[in-house]
Amino acid sequence: MDITSTLTKKRTNLFLILSGIFISNALLAELIGVKIFSGEAVFGLPGAQLGILGSKLDFNLTAGVIIWPVVFITTDIINEYFGKEGVKKISIITVALILYAFLVITIVTGLPPAQFWLHVNSTDPQGNPFNIDYAFNSIYRQGLGIIIGSVAAFLISQFLDATVFHWLRRFTGNKKIWLRATGSTLVSQLIDSIVVLIIAFYLFGNWPLIQVLSTAILNYIYKFIVAIVLTPLLYLAHYLIDKYLGEVQSKELLEEAATQD
Repeated sequence: MDITSTLTKKRTNLFLILSGIFISNALLAELIGVKIFSGEAVFGLPGAQLGILGSKLDFNLTAGVIIWPVVFITTDIINEYFGKEGVKKISIITVALILYAFLVITIVTGLPPAQFWLHVNSTDPQGNPFNIDYAFNSIYRQGLGIIIGSVAAFLISQFLDATVFHWLRRFTGNKKIWLRATGSTLVSQLIDSIVVLIIAFYLFGNWPLIQVLSTAILNYIYKFIVAIVLTPLLYLAHYLIDKYLGEVQSKELLEEAATQD
């Protein structure tokens, strides 16, 4: 195998690995997002009761936020090495797969349950009556508003992230990864936090606008903190990728990504 073929294979492998990490975490975040957990309770603390826009709110967050930062980081790495087109391509593929997953879930949850399955799971460990089919459907099904809101917010935030990242790169070149990565994430996730809640719970739901905006601000505070805390991982990923590709190949890939319009 000649040098050119080896380098092409490494580029392809890198994109496949990053795409796999991106897609799996984005899809998982959508599926586990139906669970809302208490951020304070994780650390044994009482509710924060933060006063935001006239509402008293605790850090009650969707379980999807636990792994969503991985999507942030992977987006920036793909943007760094494969440019805006790489981010747009994988984002569209991810949305298609998320919609496919929801379609399959809709079909599966509509199937009539087997009676023996209901019988053997008719009680919980404490002996209380338990409807496993209802539980299964409640966990996996998501409302139309949530699906539309999450998909729309995902696409808008990803495209915005790629654009802001690329814009900042004009000023930073290949230096100051933290600035373009964190800056693009903070801008895109502000929009993501607002869009998903407005569509899912204001347009399709019955939340008042103040409640939507208050919750969006709370979610954004969390994403803001996480984006800053995880910045060192970008440098680690950069180091590992540069070592895998080689200095010359890595530099060429970075320059190609930087020159995308």
